[in-house]
Amino acid sequence: MHVLVMTDMEGVSGITVWDQVSSGEPMFEEGRRLYTEEINAAVRGAKRAGAKRVVVVDCHGAGKGHTFNSLVPELIHPDCEWVAHTAWSRYTEMLEEKCDACLLVGMHARAGTPDGVMCHTISTTTWRNLWFNDQLVGEIGINAAVVGVYRVPVLLVTGDEASCREGKELLGPGLKTAAVKKGLGRYSARHLPPVRARELIEEGAFQALRDLRSVEPYVPESPCTITVELGTVDSADGFRGRHGVEIVEPLKVVSRGSCWQEAWDQIWTWRV
Repeated sequence: MHVLVMTDMEGVSGITVWDQVSSGEPMFEEGRRLYTEEINAAVRGAKRAGAKRVVVVDCHGAGKGHTFNSLVPELIHPDCEWVAHTAWSRYTEMLEEKCDACLLVGMHARAGTPDGVMCHTISTTTWRNLWFNDQLVGEIGINAAVVGVYRVPVLLVTGDEASCREGKELLGPGLKTAAVKKGLGRYSARHLPPVRARELIEEGAFQALRDLRSVEPYVPESPCTITVELGTVDSADGFRGRHGVEIVEPLKVVSRGSCWQEAWDQIWTWRV
């Protein structure tokens, strides 16, 4: 069994504010350690379930050299490999070769979620809402679609209660979740202590990988329309002139493609 672990930082136990996930801030180093250890817990669970290969992809954009490069190398579990400094949603090597399942660790809820800790969708200022066809999604949906293109299912979501709820609403009741904190607002939460959170994640990964068919791969229907509601009118300037992309309203951009991947490639061109 080959397992891909895609990770983010905002959904980790003990993390509540931007200073903990932003490179150069005093609290960032503590946040990196908390982040790495929750990923290690998922790796342990995957290995217990029989995974022969586990590849971890750092998907957190921390800035200042730590964008998609926030793990603490000397703390990473020795039984995995990890991908650093590759643009988010662009690592596909393992998916092209062999991958049986994906685990999402440290997820946050989509923008506008009242009990979502540090909730946002890609950007805290640029993207307000995102739809795949008529389905409102956040970053959990994006990650699920990235692997779904290769018919790989997401079997586990960890993060706050809101992100776990969002995952089940999108992917169905067969999805395993590990809620490590409860949002009391955007920048407030009631947390499980990190040791307990890691135990929960390890067990969640183990249980999730016992049944690789418990969740169907998430593949948005083709042809696909991706719609982005923007936060400010000037944000639309970055989409002007792109093939397949239309600014339909001052605060709304639409990408149309024969499939999800084509529509996504047209609207998401960001690189490291």
